[in-house]
Amino acid sequence: MEKDSKSIKPIKNVPLVEQVEDHIMQYLKANKFKTGDALPKEIELAQNLGVSRNVAREALSRLRMLGIIESKKRKGMVISEPDLLSGVERVLDPDFLGEGTMQNIFELRLVLEVGMSDILFIRKKSKDIDILQDIVTRESQDPECTDDIKVRLAYEIEFHSHLYRMSRNNTLQRFQSMLLPVFHYMMEQEARLELKPKKGSISHQDLVDTIKNGTPRDFRENMREHLTPHYQKLIRQKS
Repeated sequence: MEKDSKSIKPIKNVPLVEQVEDHIMQYLKANKFKTGDALPKEIELAQNLGVSRNVAREALSRLRMLGIIESKKRKGMVISEPDLLSGVERVLDPDFLGEGTMQNIFELRLVLEVGMSDILFIRKKSKDIDILQDIVTRESQDPECTDDIKVRLAYEIEFHSHLYRMSRNNTLQRFQSMLLPVFHYMMEQEARLELKPKKGSISHQDLVDTIKNGTPRDFRENMREHLTPHYQKLIRQKS
């Protein structure tokens, strides 16, 4: 029986700086460094790793760019808490993204809005319901909302943006603000394909009533129905 030579994995040619960066990360994890803990001096790291000080400095610079470490007066380099979304914020722009990526991001938005019902019900306040009701009232009284996609889109964004604010979750709120350019783009794409964009059977007013009197499960099901046109589009794309 012949041996399968394809099972032999090739040796990866990893740059030295990347190896040093990985070793430093392993060192920090193994020694359970926490936010605010001071790192060894740059020269000490270089000596222990057996590399030049320039290589160690570049590896540390990469970790600094990732937000894993920062420099502080009198303490030197310390562990910092990374900003998970900072890098994403810089590139989440329709001008830089392909159609497939924007579609994936838009689908993520659908998942988030259906899935955050329990958090909304735990943290909702009466003033939140008042704000949502005001948006719905203005939307229902605006004569341009029926036929003008841009007007309708503005109310859609205002309503759903406040749902994210109701979560009192900073990461969710930041992520939602990052989604707005993609949201604009995808909705405008849909508007070009349909003379009169479809609506789900559940309106914004129905969602407000559900938040007032319903349960998280009711809201989850109604939000899913509210977003039905988007899911139907996914089904059409599949077929």
